[in-house]
Amino acid sequence: MRVYAEDGGRYYDCRFGAFPGTEALRGALAEAFARRTAPGAGVTSLHTVERIYRCVGILCRYLATLAWPPQQIADLRPEHLDGMLASRQDRVLGAVEEVGEVRHVLAHAEGLAADMVAKLNEAPPRRTRLPSRKASYSREEFRRIVDAARCDLRSAAERIRANRELLQCFRDGEALGDLGRRIELMDWVDRFGDVPRTTHNSRVHGSLQVPEPWVFFGKVNEIVTSVHLSGREATAGAVLLAALTGENPGVIQEIRASHHRADGYTGAIRTAILGTRKPRRRSRAFMNLVLSDVPDWITVPADPETLSARDELHTPFGVYALLHELTAQSRATTGSDRLLLGWSEAGGRGAGRGLRPKGADGWVRAWAAGHGIMADPVDADKKPEPLRVTLGMIRLTYLELHQKPVAHTEKTLATTYLLRNRGNLVEYQKVVATALESEVAKARVRGIMAVLTREDVERAQDDPEALAAKHEVDATVLKRMIGGELDTVMNACVGHTNSPHAPPGEPCRASFMLCLGCPCARALPRHLPVQVLVHDRIAARRQEMTALRWAERFALPHSQLSDLLSHHDEQDIHDARANACEAEKSLVDRFLNRELDLR
Repeated sequence: MRVYAEDGGRYYDCRFGAFPGTEALRGALAEAFARRTAPGAGVTSLHTVERIYRCVGILCRYLATLAWPPQQIADLRPEHLDGMLASRQDRVLGAVEEVGEVRHVLAHAEGLAADMVAKLNEAPPRRTRLPSRKASYSREEFRRIVDAARCDLRSAAERIRANRELLQCFRDGEALGDLGRRIELMDWVDRFGDVPRTTHNSRVHGSLQVPEPWVFFGKVNEIVTSVHLSGREATAGAVLLAALTGENPGVIQEIRASHHRADGYTGAIRTAILGTRKPRRRSRAFMNLVLSDVPDWITVPADPETLSARDELHTPFGVYALLHELTAQSRATTGSDRLLLGWSEAGGRGAGRGLRPKGADGWVRAWAAGHGIMADPVDADKKPEPLRVTLGMIRLTYLELHQKPVAHTEKTLATTYLLRNRGNLVEYQKVVATALESEVAKARVRGIMAVLTREDVERAQDDPEALAAKHEVDATVLKRMIGGELDTVMNACVGHTNSPHAPPGEPCRASFMLCLGCPCARALPRHLPVQVLVHDRIAARRQEMTALRWAERFALPHSQLSDLLSHHDEQDIHDARANACEAEKSLVDRFLNRELDLR
């Protein structure tokens, strides 16, 4: 059975005939598998297809070990699922997930016994272990990874560019002396992605494709990679793109060599926009990846002056542009549109040698081992161990260092990624605590807006001049303020052309959030419901954002509002919260969504 990706270009072959068991049982499982992976069934990636197929194979191999294995789908019993779980639970961590995938497949099967149908309708088994916690790389470990990837791509660019210059001279008819035969071979490799081969018959191995006798200018790998990236170098490209963008591993591995130049080749900051796809997002799977020619501050050298203006490997755009250049002929040879193409001498599942996409975690781990990248030492007595490198861990480290979401929400960043990261937790907590202390200190220095009580408003009817003098406004402004003519969001403004946030005489264009510490702001009793709602919404966003981002963005106004509300009775605050009207709730929504800001 061949399952195609949603883009129709790639596929995965599932050979159910290779599984043990009767033909009737394998056929029924294959039909259920086809329904489970059919378009619209919720399986959106070939990686998931491969995992489901592997789990069905595990079931078949387990059933084959039984004294009385089932002969057809109707013979399957609940005990078979329980037995599969028991046989795998002590050997692998993902045994529950494997049984879960089998349950999903069997839910699409026809002819199951009644007790098996009832079993599938029960709640699935739950994982007994705690959610895994991952440790991000330290900044020095991250830098070692990035430096190794840059080293690979620099040497690849130097080699391929030099050889392509020789190749162009050969094609232009220039005499190259002793290099002529070697360049002729390079020309062949450039056009066909392999050395010339002939058939060799062997008694042991049968018919084999071996290099032509005149191909004696080195090993095949060295010859092919003279004008194409090696698998190791393509993997380095994947590592560097992940380190500079923080994108999901699946997005990096599937990245295409097609883009839109948003800068229009005008000489401004070079920017390429790529169409990418993250299947797990379902209806929002398709998204844009913006690669700009701006250095990433995390990975630049400690001394920025040593960074050459011609070094393209310190910006996302530069890395993409270099990979696009170095793999251009590889794409033309293979007919592929994938960016990360590299040469492999052999390949699993019958793929054989050739130019193929790289970047899977197996390649990344082998790449890191080849470079001998070591982890930071645990203590003074213990030697450092080899660092386990994966694109997922690179992404986690990027999110930890940059503290901003990439292709997910701030809530997902806080609860799914950073909450389970044990790498720099103590250091991160110190940074958050420092940010909170700083913002609270600002609130104390700036103070809060002036407040008019109910008694002040009633007094304005009898002695407006005295109240106006108390609040440093004239009687006309006081009348307009009490009448609601000067309202903004959480207060009234008595001097929008005399604001500390704008030149004298010009209207204030600052955010209404800055009114909380502005000398021109006055809070009246009617503003209390909006102030309470804003305070509550800001506090709620603490659960939806990273702690550091919340502290930087909302700690100051939250502290100012807390001080402001402390001047009111608890009952007044409770009544204001309970009696807030829909218009006030809508105003707060628009305010916090920044719909009221001047763009």
